[in-house]
Amino acid sequence: MTTKGQWINPLIFAHFEVEKRLPQLKRVEKPVFILGTGRSGTTILGVVLSMHRDVGFLNEPKALWHAIYSDEDVIGSYSRGTAHYSLNAADASDEVKRYAHRLFGAYLASVFARRLVNKYPELIFRVPFVREIFPDALFIFLVRNGWNTCASIDKWSARYGKQKNGEVHDWWGVNQRKWKLMLKELIEPDPYFADIKKIAARFDRHTDMAALEWVVTMREGMRRMRDHGDCIRMVRYEDLVDSPRQTLSDIAVFAGFSEDEAYVRYGESVLRSAPRHAEFDMHPALRPMFDETMQAFGY
Repeated sequence: MTTKGQWINPLIFAHFEVEKRLPQLKRVEKPVFILGTGRSGTTILGVVLSMHRDVGFLNEPKALWHAIYSDEDVIGSYSRGTAHYSLNAADASDEVKRYAHRLFGAYLASVFARRLVNKYPELIFRVPFVREIFPDALFIFLVRNGWNTCASIDKWSARYGKQKNGEVHDWWGVNQRKWKLMLKELIEPDPYFADIKKIAARFDRHTDMAALEWVVTMREGMRRMRDHGDCIRMVRYEDLVDSPRQTLSDIAVFAGFSEDEAYVRYGESVLRSAPRHAEFDMHPALRPMFDETMQAFGY
């Protein structure tokens, strides 16, 4: 939505339509999904894991997921129609399952990879949906200090946000499509946010909006760890960059990757510690739940 080269999208979707009708080219076994809040280090973790000899890495393949389930586009990159932030097991029809296995299987076959790693932070709200499709799926829930994450979201939107055909395109989707869906589906029904939901609807600073997104995402992650602890591993970004060898080795054990010293060495060469971002002004109604969430994750 905020990038160039979208002219190729019709060709990509035409290609997906062909793959959806072909026999499955490769079995998808124990796919690994990287979840969390955007701008929390999910991309660099995925890139490091992509250096493992067995891994085929997809970095937010939203077009592919849209081809699998058309109502998942909360940003508005490919559709202005119905979209859902949360997806549950009931949303994974037999057709959806078949399409997912064929498309991801075709990708693995095309890159000669044994294991799939898919970074898509919003899947934190779709864990039951993904598990219905891939019962043996594994999830890495990456968490990062909220001040750093929110400041990075603010900078991203300032850098890449733009006006196009009378619409605002930024972190929050087309004309705040993502933000409005988050308020409607995630904030309004949750009693935890009862005292802030009306106030949040009037937020206009990216930092306040980012802080609320971080809180709701972290709370969802905690809930998913309680409900699906057997298949979710929480990783702190700070541990990843401060102790890459140990953290990457632990991830490899969790994911069941074969031993590969090269990818660990690559991680050690590119991962660097970052200082904690200075605190910024935050809406007073939001600050208590932000602080509570920070403390829950040891920050």
